[in-house]
Amino acid sequence: MSDLLERLRGRGWRMTAQRRVVAEVLDGEHVHLTADEVHARAVAKLPEISRATVYNTLGELVSLGEVLEVTTDKRAKRYDPNAHRPHHHLVCARCGAIRDVRPKGNPLADLPDSERFGFTVSDVEVTYRGLCPDCTAG
Repeated sequence: MSDLLERLRGRGWRMTAQRRVVAEVLDGEHVHLTADEVHARAVAKLPEISRATVYNTLGELVSLGEVLEVTTDKRAKRYDPNAHRPHHHLVCARCGAIRDVRPKGNPLADLPDSERFGFTVSDVEVTYRGLCPDCTAG
């Protein structure tokens, strides 16, 4: 069983066939699919699943804090099931590929008090940008 499915079961989330398929599609370490990609993969597993059901399920998963909604540029939102593992993102500036990265150090602690301007900082999001190996070679 996937990590996401286990977390959802642990929460007592009602596991319909449609919800299960969406969770299964999202399973994986470097998964950052758009809603349309989730729908296409879900249809391959459960042909009768509707686009609206996929969108609604993704919205529920984000509201529950089980999936992150990731926007790295002006492209479509992507959905990241690694909501419970602290990480940042490495994004290809050309094709939009996204990888999860876990650099050493604490970027929150690296922000000096003089640069906080009185804010109580509780979270940080870091996005590294560059070209993936496929785009570099091409």
